[in-house]
Amino acid sequence: MFNFSEGLEPRVYNTLIILGIFIIVRFILKLSIRKIGHKSEINDARIRLISRYTSVTLFLLFLLVEAFVLGVDIKDISVIFSSVFAVIGIGLFAIWSILSNITSGIIMFFSFPYKVGDKIKIHDKDYPIEAIIEDIRAFQLHLRLDNGDLVTYPNNLILQKAVTLVKKDAIDDFEETF
Repeated sequence: MFNFSEGLEPRVYNTLIILGIFIIVRFILKLSIRKIGHKSEINDARIRLISRYTSVTLFLLFLLVEAFVLGVDIKDISVIFSSVFAVIGIGLFAIWSILSNITSGIIMFFSFPYKVGDKIKIHDKDYPIEAIIEDIRAFQLHLRLDNGDLVTYPNNLILQKAVTLVKKDAIDDFEETF
């Protein structure tokens, strides 16, 4: 008769070890992201968003490693991943601009030299913009023009255009005007 618990004990211990490593790495990553965000004076909403992205990615890696611990064959995993990535690839091809904006938002978190409150000028030949950065979101920037209009500008375009810093922390001057 088949004994279910036979050979299960080492897998349970390995799972607990991997889970512990996952929790520790997740804690260190969240702490590092929070530290980088506060050092770069990034608002808390963006810090939480990037933390969520890294947690999901880390969880997917945990599931992959856990599958190996539980004895799933590499060939089986490759079939599953290739099928899933084919479906996701076809689905995401239709929304590539959204993915581009999310990726740009992650890049901007770590290397965007401008902060909320800065007045910038975007050198676009068709539609140049000079505005104050009101918010930096996952998909777009919220820019406030001098006349009070709100412009949403996609993250992927802001990384493709030349941008000049007109005035640091210009939001105080804008609020005094209105």
